[in-house]
Formats: sequence, structure tokens, C-alpha cells
Amino acid sequence: MSIKLSPNMTAPDFASQDVLGNHIALQNYAGKGLFLSFLRNAGCAMCNLQVHRLIQKYPTYHKQGLEFIVVFESSQASISEHVTRQNAPFPIIADPDAKLYDLYSVETSQEKVMAPVDMAWRNGLIQEAEAIGYKLRREEGSNFFRLPADFLIGPDQKIYEAFYTEVVGTHLPFEVVDRFIAQLA
Repeated sequence: MSIKLSPNMTAPDFASQDVLGNHIALQNYAGKGLFLSFLRNAGCAMCNLQVHRLIQKYPTYHKQGLEFIVVFESSQASISEHVTRQNAPFPIIADPDAKLYDLYSVETSQEKVMAPVDMAWRNGLIQEAEAIGYKLRREEGSNFFRLPADFLIGPDQKIYEAFYTEVVGTHLPFEVVDRFIAQLA
């Protein structure tokens, strides 16, 4: 396993295309705050719920100087089928070969994905995802054992926060994002 990234490290540079064909490069975000979110796969109901939550937060956060990039370990076709119907106002990158996941040391763990969790909490997430049109399902050919990870990257391209989840369905708390934004002002 590779070494996880941590605060004050320089964020690994990358260049890619989003699902709309736009060139996306980390260096283009220099001078801005960035929320970089690695989700599991485009068919993941809980990941689509997180995209939904990010879309809801985006107008306020963007106005305060925060940009978003979301990465899925899925093909562009799968993202188009599942995720883009949400019309996210931020770039979404298809990374089916997990090159960016490897660059950011995003973990794959059967043990953690299959670990027992608070079922009431999990069922609440599943119901919330279903309410926005996403049923729990497995994406054919996807890395089912991928865990999400979120990174806040400062205007200086240094990592402010690196959140590697231990439980599918948990993400960087928005309170941490709020503190980061307060430092951007």
C-alpha cells in the first residue's frame, strides 16, 4: 500500500479531461481553494448522494472561492448513464484505470467495505439516495472495494485536509470545509 497523503504535503499534480471533454489540471487551480473528491463508481447510490450534496453546497462554497472536482473509478459511459443527469456545475473525471486514485493513495479494502456498520445509519443513506433516484446496485466491472477519499487543497497547492474514509458513505465533514473556506478569505 502506498503512503497516504497528509496536511502540508504538496498535492500531487495531474492533468486529465472531465466527462465533457474539458482539460482539467491541478495547476489551473493554483491561487484557489479546491475540494477534490474521489468516489467509488458511477453506479454507487451513496456516491451519487454525495454528488447531490456537493451540488447543493456548490453555489455557496463557489461564491466563497472554493472549486470542486469529483473523480469516479468508472468509464465515461457509466458516468454519463448515472451521474451526469444531476447536472453537476463542477468537473467530473472518469478514471477507470485508477491512475488518479493511485496518485492520491486512495484505498481499496474488501475488509473495510464489508465491515459491519450501524445499519440504521446505512439504511438512512440508502433511503436518502433512493429519494433522489439512485437505488443500491453494483456497477458491472467496477472496483466494489474502493473507498472514497476527500482532499482540501489550498491556493498554494498544499493539502489542507486529507480524509480517507474507513466506512463507505462517510465523507469529509462540511464543518471542516467551512473552516478551510474561512482561511481562504
